[in-house]
Amino acid sequence: MKVTYLAGPITGIDNYQERFALAELDLICKGHKVFSPASMPSGLPHETYMPICYAMIDACNTICFLPGWRNSPGAMMEYEYAAAKGLTMMFLEEVGK
Repeated sequence: MKVTYLAGPITGIDNYQERFALAELDLICKGHKVFSPASMPSGLPHETYMPICYAMIDACNTICFLPGWRNSPGAMMEYEYAAAKGLTMMFLEEVGK
């Protein structure tokens, strides 16, 4: 079973919830169980989210990166964490490229 964590930019992205929801739906349709940080309440400090994100990653065997993830400090931290755990990595492309 593929249990997948979605990683990508959130801070400063107006439509991040829509971007995460579309990626989540696509993965679910492909048979994945998905954990998404976009489902957490907004407005908390960054340092509050990361332990929760790491716990979600611990429950996964795959991580999927949304476009723009390299510009997100949190997603970069998630990349390093997932790489250290040996998770399978997936990378979504920008639409239209």
